[in-house]
Amino acid sequence: MFKKKILKISRSILKKILPVISLLLIKLRLNRRVINFLSEQSNKANDYYDFSNILSDLNGEDKIISLDVGAQGGFNSEEVFSSRYNNYFEPIMIEPIKEEAEKLKSKFRFVLDKGLWSSQSKKKINILGNRLGSSSFYEPNKSSLKIHSIKEKEISNFNITEKREINCETIDFSLEKIGIKKLDYLKIDTQGAEFEILKGMKKYKPLLIRLEVHIFSMYKNVPNWSNLIKLLDELNYMVIDWKEIGSHVTRTPAETDMVFIPNFTNETGKQIIKDNKKKFISLMLIFGHIELLKIILSEIDMEMDLDILKIINKFEDRYFF
Repeated sequence: MFKKKILKISRSILKKILPVISLLLIKLRLNRRVINFLSEQSNKANDYYDFSNILSDLNGEDKIISLDVGAQGGFNSEEVFSSRYNNYFEPIMIEPIKEEAEKLKSKFRFVLDKGLWSSQSKKKINILGNRLGSSSFYEPNKSSLKIHSIKEKEISNFNITEKREINCETIDFSLEKIGIKKLDYLKIDTQGAEFEILKGMKKYKPLLIRLEVHIFSMYKNVPNWSNLIKLLDELNYMVIDWKEIGSHVTRTPAETDMVFIPNFTNETGKQIIKDNKKKFISLMLIFGHIELLKIILSEIDMEMDLDILKIINKFEDRYFF
């Protein structure tokens, strides 16, 4: 009772002084920086927990099958989720730039040095030698770079240094070729090609999809991001998270990381989750969506071990603290 009273008083005081703190931060030109920092801390708040024991109990030696499209740098190199969970995944790495693919082959079992597209085809990739991670099947649009807060002196980094022809396959063809029957996690970060790549996925139903989405693309002729959202809706996925990437001069992010899961509000989505419930629970915990997971577990009869469900229900979602 006393603790609750102290907490209530503290919140009341904080509510009164926050506007003053905000004015001071604006004066010091630190307001947006502090907001971004606190937002990042919220996004990673559930890294406080270690779900390793739960994941081991759920899956044993069975790995989470993952397709990493645009794998330059390695699996989970941006640490979108805690690296403590990397060993629970079996990554299939897709990297069309051969030199970069070679770097991955000593570390990963599956590395495909092909491109992905909506059909079997040959495409030209624009290599940006001074900014290799921004190489794309689309040409840079230098007139849009200022929206991404790219400085004048850095624009030359977007010069195309080489055009290289790449053999492209579809997601379906690439996975079937190596004997993958189910895909649990799909990540696509391909500088504008996400829409075309997803059009080539018809047989697989990942439990969680993470995409880089360009709201204001820095490339020419990239399909509008609304087409990507519409396609995912048609595939029966719903967005559950988005985080801004990089700097921008707009009040909405110029680029975002978006996370999608099967639409659990209809029977088709529910069935996809139920058919692979242990992996779904694992991915939701790894990505920190604890409160939403609890709701989904209450909505769908998972026929799970009650002890596991009780353990999950004990965790509080620190994102909302």
